[in-house]
Amino acid sequence: MGQKVNPVGFRLGVYRNWDARWYADKEYTKLLHEDLAMRRLIGSRLRNAGVARIETERSANQLTVIIQTAKPGIVIGKQGASVDALRDELERISGKKVRVTIHEIKTPELDATLVAENVASQLEKRIAFRRALKQTLMRSMRAGAKGAKIQVGGRLGGSEMSRREWDRDGRVPLHTLRANIDYGQAEARTTFGRIGVQCWLYLGDFVTATGETVVPAGRERPEAPEAAAPAVERTVVVPAPEAEEAPVTDAVPTLTEAAEEDGATVEETLPDDEEEEIEAAVAGQVPESDEKVEKLTPKRAATRRRAPAAKKATPAPRSVKKPVKKPAADAPAEEPEEEEE
Repeated sequence: MGQKVNPVGFRLGVYRNWDARWYADKEYTKLLHEDLAMRRLIGSRLRNAGVARIETERSANQLTVIIQTAKPGIVIGKQGASVDALRDELERISGKKVRVTIHEIKTPELDATLVAENVASQLEKRIAFRRALKQTLMRSMRAGAKGAKIQVGGRLGGSEMSRREWDRDGRVPLHTLRANIDYGQAEARTTFGRIGVQCWLYLGDFVTATGETVVPAGRERPEAPEAAAPAVERTVVVPAPEAEEAPVTDAVPTLTEAAEEDGATVEETLPDDEEEEIEAAVAGQVPESDEKVEKLTPKRAATRRRAPAAKKATPAPRSVKKPVKKPAADAPAEEPEEEEE
């Protein structure tokens, strides 16, 4: 079986604070029961006011109660009559001066306790539980939640056997400590029994006092897009090793150098016949001579020729024999015609 841990208690002291912020040594049990009694009183008197969270702070002679609600008008009442009556009840229980502070929740779709109470109220009105789950999830995701999960358990639809059904949208990382996961539960009192409702909402990651995103150990903090330098492609050219110069030996004189040494130009060193041939080649003319000039054709790559297909032997024509008509036995024999003299 999977072991379930309360997401709020799992993060207490790390990213979340306690709902009851006070300290006591000897009177701890007494003060704890006072807190429980005050929470029961507020929950029963403000059942329809959408109370999501009750926080208590104690000093030497004063008790501060902070109520977070989605409907502050119902809590205050006309001209503060409801708040005054509630304050008197709390002072009677605690025996100290009580200060009541009311905080309004602007988006109730992002509070897990209010979402669970909404589903419970729909089940009490005999709305199908699957429809209630889907509609509530859709509203929470539209309000800006990154993930939501709702689970109902009990005699769903009035069945004889109780069971659990749940639906989820987005992601709900329960094992990530820096994930801000709000958890709430409620009960639907139906004619065939009570149905429990649980809700998990993933509202993003916790941030530090400076407003920076919490980065787990071992990971580098992402740089801001403005501070990051633009990516520039750089090409590194590696110079080739310089070739060692070969030792200079006896240089061979060129044609022009040899001609200059002899005191003659290049044109004078060439014979007349060769000059005429060069001029004719440049001009595109063939020198006139008695000998025929053979034109050299460029060599072509040898191509493989396919062997000619063997011709089929044509059959000899058959001689057509004409049928010879046999004379009938009853027919008279023809007499040979007499040759005329």
